Amino acid sequence: MQTQSSKKRKPFPTHIVVFLAPAVIVYTIFMIIPLIDSLRLSFLANDTGEFVALQNYVTLLTDDLWSDQFWNAFRNNIQFFIIHMFVQNPIALFLAALLSRRTIRGTSTYRTIFFMPTVLSVVIIGFIWQLILSPLWGITEGFMEFLGIEEYFAPWLGLESTALNTISLISVWQFVGIPLLLFYAALISIPDELIEAAYVDGANSWTVFWRVKFPLILPTVGIVAILTFVGNFNAFDLIYTIKGALAGPNFSTDIMGTLFFRTFFGQQLQLGNAAMGATVAGMMLLIILAGVIIYLAGWQRRITTYEV
Repeated sequence: MQTQSSKKRKPFPTHIVVFLAPAVIVYTIFMIIPLIDSLRLSFLANDTGEFVALQNYVTLLTDDLWSDQFWNAFRNNIQFFIIHMFVQNPIALFLAALLSRRTIRGTSTYRTIFFMPTVLSVVIIGFIWQLILSPLWGITEGFMEFLGIEEYFAPWLGLESTALNTISLISVWQFVGIPLLLFYAALISIPDELIEAAYVDGANSWTVFWRVKFPLILPTVGIVAILTFVGNFNAFDLIYTIKGALAGPNFSTDIMGTLFFRTFFGQQLQLGNAAMGATVAGMMLLIILAGVIIYLAGWQRRITTYEV
């Protein structure tokens, strides 16, 4: 008999390399190499190109000229993320729960309506909402007057206290379709036998959702949470479209993405500083990595243990 050690080894699956190579090459050229080069640039002096180690990071976090802008953008980014996390995702979960009910007709139409803003251009979204909310020619004031609540109208995009919240809610309106579809796909994959058994045991719809359905979609909830975190700390386009690189009024809508753009490329009287811009990008990477590590070490591990 032929021993196991003398058996022929399986040939190396070269077809896997062939299929993965194009994606790996493209990702390396357009993502990995620019990321490494950006990190390299953050360790150099902008004027001389000399290696200064972590001096740029120290300057960004402690120098009055830079730290005030950085911490303001960081706080605004946290606020931007919190609104998406606790407004967008609960709304998406609620809508997904409604659409997953067997008694609802036309669910495909509703899914299309809710997802449609996601595929629209950010420039179009920003322009349309500026027209809608404008106190000069927008329709919002007239609509609120029709409802009898005109005293609550204000130029929300022009006030420091409300500009960031308003843009965040516009972003929620645009992107709520993505978590909605993720939640919907998770909910309809739950076996009907489990739901029917819960109803047979006397549970109502509310109890079935929170005691049966929600625990089963916790992995999807975690994925949506981390995607929301990464997406919000990479956000840039909507605020730039509505408020420009200065993120007014008075930097009240400034987040990490707009701070990076303004620092790297310059804006009006502010000259571009490639090294400090790369440093801001490096801090964005560290913040995102910290969130992902917390997710993997905390939430994902608990969910894996729960499933086992």
